[in-house]
Amino acid sequence: MTASSELLSGLPYARRYARALTGDQARGDAIIARAIPELTEDLPPRLALYAAITRLTQNGAADCSSPLGRHLLLLTSLEELDVADAARVVGLDEATANEELSRAREAVKAAVVTDVLIIEDEPVIAMDLRMLVEECGHRVIGIAATQAEALELAQTHRAGLILADINLGRGGNGITAVQDIIATMPCPVIFVTAYPEQLLTAEGIEPAFVMRKPFDRAMLAVLTYQAFSAGRVPLP
Repeated sequence: MTASSELLSGLPYARRYARALTGDQARGDAIIARAIPELTEDLPPRLALYAAITRLTQNGAADCSSPLGRHLLLLTSLEELDVADAARVVGLDEATANEELSRAREAVKAAVVTDVLIIEDEPVIAMDLRMLVEECGHRVIGIAATQAEALELAQTHRAGLILADINLGRGGNGITAVQDIIATMPCPVIFVTAYPEQLLTAEGIEPAFVMRKPFDRAMLAVLTYQAFSAGRVPLP
């Protein structure tokens, strides 16, 4: 694979990383536009993209005990880099990166507990999500398998966070359900999908937070934490 093709293949994931840091599609894509001209040749293209994004967004984040703690959390959980590569991205040695990750994980554990609405039509996946959400210390206010059920639950119970599948089969569309809910009851939203790159094409409105299937507790905990706190960190 050539450097240019590797860069193109890594672009959707870099966009996911940028928007997870900023909490917003437009702000994340603006960071990407600034990052591409700043790529260096000392890292592989995908890592170089992550590194440029990190440099542009590393102000603040004191709640992770380090300006880079939040970045390391997302790089190792959401982007699934090993610690060695994540350390290269943020410019730390591996031992220091591990120390910063440990402090950042403690911040995640101390994060606020909230009420979660799950929108998922597959019963087994919905059960897994419920277990993971509860293991992270949150409360599940209900599970909706269709757009109609999601709207009904949202009207009955105030959600602090929504976890939504994209495709609800015959039950409709998860994105549409969420748009209807947050039009009157704004709250953070995390979408789950087996193919996150298909939602990161720069065409139309896209979600700020995307979690791939299969997911794990660490990924859910970090992305939930970020959904609550992203956008509060001042960015250049």
